Amino acid sequence: MSVNQQAHTGLPYGQPQPGYQGYQQSGYGGQQMPGVHQSQYGAYNGPMPGYQQPAPPQGYFPPLGFPLKGSPASPNSDTPALAPNILGALRAPLPTSGAAVPAAQPAYSQFGQGDVQNGITSSAVQMQRPSASQPFIPGTAPTPVSQPATFQQYGPPPTSVQQLTNHMAGMQIGSSTSAPPPAGLGYGLSTSVPSASGSFTATGSGLYASYSSSQTPPSVNMSHGLPPTSLSPSLSLTQPAFSGPPMSAQRLPQAASVVPPPCSTGIGPSSYPPTAGAPRPPTIQGSPLPGQVPTGLPTSQPNHVSSLPPHPAMSGPPLGPPMAGLQGPPPPPTYPSQSGYPVQQNGSFGQVRGPQPNYVGPYPGTPNYGSQPAPPPPPKRLDPDSIPSPQLSELPPQQKPRHRIDPDAIPSPIQVIEDDKNNRGSEPFITGTRGQVPPLVTTNFLVKDQGNASPRYIRCTSYNIPCTSDMAKQSQVPLAAVIKPLATLPTNEAPPYLVDHGEPGPLRCNRCKAYMCPFMQFIEGGRRFQCCFCSCVTEVPPHYFQHLDHTGRRVDFYDRPELSLGSYEFLATASYCKNNKFPNPPAFIFMIDVSYNAVKSGLVRLICEELKSLLDYLPREGNMEESAIRVGFVTYNKVLHFYNVKSSLAQPQMMVVSDVADMFVPLLDGFLVNVNESRTIIVSLLDQIPEMFADTRETETVFAPVIQAGMEALKAAECAGKLFIFHTSLPIAEAPGKLKNRDDRKLINTDKEKTLFQPQTSFYSNLAKDCVAQGCCVDLFLFPNQYLDVATLGVVPYQTGGSIYKYTYFQLETDQERFLNDLRKDVQKEVGFDAVMRVRTSTGIRATDFFGAFYMSNTTDVELAGLDCDKTITVEFKHDDKLSEDSGALLQCALLYTSCAGQRRLRIHNLSLNCCTQLADLYRNCETDTLINYLAKFAYRGVLNNPVKTVRDTLINQCAQILACYRKNCASPSSAGQLILPECMKLLPVYLNCVLKSDVLQPGAEVTTDDRAYIRQLVSSMDVAETNVFFYPRLLPLTKADVDSDTLPAAIRSSEERLSKGDIYLLENGLNVFVWVGVNVQQSLIQNLFGVSSFSHISSTLSTLPVLENPFSKKVRSIIDMFQAQRSRHMKLIIVKQEDKLEMLFRHFLVEDKSMSGGASYVDFLCHMHKEIRQLLS
Repeated sequence: MSVNQQAHTGLPYGQPQPGYQGYQQSGYGGQQMPGVHQSQYGAYNGPMPGYQQPAPPQGYFPPLGFPLKGSPASPNSDTPALAPNILGALRAPLPTSGAAVPAAQPAYSQFGQGDVQNGITSSAVQMQRPSASQPFIPGTAPTPVSQPATFQQYGPPPTSVQQLTNHMAGMQIGSSTSAPPPAGLGYGLSTSVPSASGSFTATGSGLYASYSSSQTPPSVNMSHGLPPTSLSPSLSLTQPAFSGPPMSAQRLPQAASVVPPPCSTGIGPSSYPPTAGAPRPPTIQGSPLPGQVPTGLPTSQPNHVSSLPPHPAMSGPPLGPPMAGLQGPPPPPTYPSQSGYPVQQNGSFGQVRGPQPNYVGPYPGTPNYGSQPAPPPPPKRLDPDSIPSPQLSELPPQQKPRHRIDPDAIPSPIQVIEDDKNNRGSEPFITGTRGQVPPLVTTNFLVKDQGNASPRYIRCTSYNIPCTSDMAKQSQVPLAAVIKPLATLPTNEAPPYLVDHGEPGPLRCNRCKAYMCPFMQFIEGGRRFQCCFCSCVTEVPPHYFQHLDHTGRRVDFYDRPELSLGSYEFLATASYCKNNKFPNPPAFIFMIDVSYNAVKSGLVRLICEELKSLLDYLPREGNMEESAIRVGFVTYNKVLHFYNVKSSLAQPQMMVVSDVADMFVPLLDGFLVNVNESRTIIVSLLDQIPEMFADTRETETVFAPVIQAGMEALKAAECAGKLFIFHTSLPIAEAPGKLKNRDDRKLINTDKEKTLFQPQTSFYSNLAKDCVAQGCCVDLFLFPNQYLDVATLGVVPYQTGGSIYKYTYFQLETDQERFLNDLRKDVQKEVGFDAVMRVRTSTGIRATDFFGAFYMSNTTDVELAGLDCDKTITVEFKHDDKLSEDSGALLQCALLYTSCAGQRRLRIHNLSLNCCTQLADLYRNCETDTLINYLAKFAYRGVLNNPVKTVRDTLINQCAQILACYRKNCASPSSAGQLILPECMKLLPVYLNCVLKSDVLQPGAEVTTDDRAYIRQLVSSMDVAETNVFFYPRLLPLTKADVDSDTLPAAIRSSEERLSKGDIYLLENGLNVFVWVGVNVQQSLIQNLFGVSSFSHISSTLSTLPVLENPFSKKVRSIIDMFQAQRSRHMKLIIVKQEDKLEMLFRHFLVEDKSMSGGASYVDFLCHMHKEIRQLLS
């Protein structure tokens, strides 16, 4: 255990961090602040760190949980029950025990930076991928250098040197025993390696054989078939962080004489007893961190330190793991008594691992900040616990030691993503086997449907679910499926087959009404079938009868999609339609705000010009020559203008409805028309609208009557459809649904903060209900220059299955391309109208909770006025009975909808899951990306009714319980000081921290209320791939791109430490694309990419990269185009020059670092999670 780590004092956890003062910053839609050039800001850009937050601090508190439904809460219990009430609509985790915080102090949790019980010591060995568990031993958690500003504190710092020593002295860390991995294994190989020792249990057994002290313990062979990794750094040396080329990535043995080490399954120190008497200074003042304003240095230089003499602790990224810098060749290691395993440095087993893929050395282009390194010390054997730290007063400020966890020794998202691509990207994913975990969403793979729905349609949090509710409660792993019923498939995968059973319609179970699927069992020679969901036996109608072969399978098995495929469609009969009558084709109504702001900004003219050409691209069925969708047009300010565009007219006619309190549609014939028949009249209208309102002085608008008008028009035409509303301001004109400005930043971090997310009136909820009944879906394009109340205006789009797009401070030159691309995608994408979705499950589990953009009038049917190809519905399941391992569990999602041609269809997706009686099997088959998608939606819904702090604590507590249950029940016995993570969930802490730091749950000072409401609604219907990149953005070094190949440069981790001044990087999160340019980038690269001669000439206001004829420009533009094609919305391009004020905005997306709004760094959060887990286990 490295105990001479200093306690960092600083702002308490959750306090804002100081940053650049004196300039304004933008929010999501790029709100312009006074005095800032308008065009610099993007769509949801997240908080720009750098403001003092006026509100009370918010941080980690002892978990409180949501109100409990009958779960036993015993805050003082020494043995916390791990599973109160896990899977309810509201989870109710137990309060963890802990001393009450004195009233005088802010109520942070008792997790001080100097509290060694929870830290992670720096590792000299990089991690190998273990099979079952990935152990880590947090020691103290000093922050990585990249973290801006002050250190963040989880609790009151130790008050004295002695107190800190006492904190540390009572700890034994890393003394557990476990089998070492065979030498030569890299991190993340997928091949199963046989154990060298004979005492391992069989792969995948999930049972742990007992072993004597003379044996190596069994490995828990989990999904990757490798023995557990051991990483036990006993030496945590202060490492000089310096500029210049990276050191060799190969680790050197650290001592010439190596004693046989204690085996360890964790990253953790060896069990040297801490020296109780050594002084431990409680505070440290190291060199300034990047982003922190160093005293006496100009603030325009946040990323380098002045040229001081070399010292061990320099500001700037570290070069890699701690080393006892040996000069000359490493001495040969000695071996312990066990055969076959070479000793690794500082007394731990494990391979000497080279750099992670994508890094030349421990980091890619290491920034050349700071001064030269100190000369390496002579080689000698060190026991850090026996070295007294010098008193801080004896050291000059630049020379105080800084012990740090090696960021390469904690699980890397990039590593996991790369490993999955390499291991699973080349083979097709064949869905024939029950309970298969699919490749990650970040892996490009081909799906072959052989009876289970493609993961593009359904992804689950776990593919092996507990047989009993007790086991599910114990693990706290939520059982949920993220379903995207109309997902777009890649061109090399076949869309679902359409099956027409004619007059009788699709075959269904008599009792539960499940649709015929591959899991139904035919009996009695094929005359009857037994339902796989409810076991009821149903007669097979004569027209459907077919004989069975010798295996009991129908001989037409492969001829019928519903018997052999996981996804397919049925043509619905009239009995599936309203009033038993087939529907009319849907209609699109374009409703344009023509108030002063919309006209003055050029928006009205832009929309009208675009619609002329866009109407040729309305969605249509595959073989139709023209779209069946009819269109209509409305303009509005305080009153509504309807247009008659009947093909027989010479000129369009306008009809004004000024009685907005009692909305009606003044014309039936001529309002909704076929585009081709009325083209000349429509073009004439779109030419006239901008001229008609060019001199308007009307600034007030209505909103609810606009939706009512569209809904009434669809009702009169007896069809479903979609309203495209282009709206600019808070509707304050006298009318139903009139709103007032209720924005109040003072409510943040108070119990009333939840009101900011709630609609201010119930009027819109009732309106949404009426829209759903009519099949009227609303897509809303917002162009606000100030508060608009997205939380209220968004209710109707959200509950009707529509979308919201937001362009704050819309400007033609910078936002035109993004808006037009969004509008084109939105108008052209596949949509199902007037839809109802139901999820059926086999006996033992049932769907209990639903998340997404829809309306529910009962507990089972998800009603959607519209459902497009990008929307997901997330469903949570609970046990209502026992499941059996033999039969597994089944889900069937059935979506009834009207296609864009007016055809009534049923889309069916089936999925079979395994069931388990061993917790190890559950943890071996989880999918962290889906779990995070579910947890984010659970939390984002939670803020509607609970204080944000309660929601954050609930998330932390639930994840701690998930990991504590694994540690207690599945991992090999080991010291409490080790953090052990399941292989499938080793990224849970880093991703969860990203959710906790997001703007909905922890806003910076400049994030507006509208931004938070917008993001909350957006995330609620995102799919797993979108939440993955939204919470952990993708960061690529463009200067490393190979211009001659189609491959992408290898991604790097989202941390400032990974950035080099001499490179250009691209970061994308699904809403924005940033291009970050370092100050030392070669002039030729700048010329090739931006067409200007130097760094200072690059314009931060570019919204697209110039089209230049050179390989580098073409490569970068092709990468950006590829990313744009992968996302459902057009991402705003933002150029960020290093040391420019926009860099604060960019840093907000470097999610492994501490955030300005008080969010923890990855390392700190891992330590905090470890503390939470240990509290639960103790």
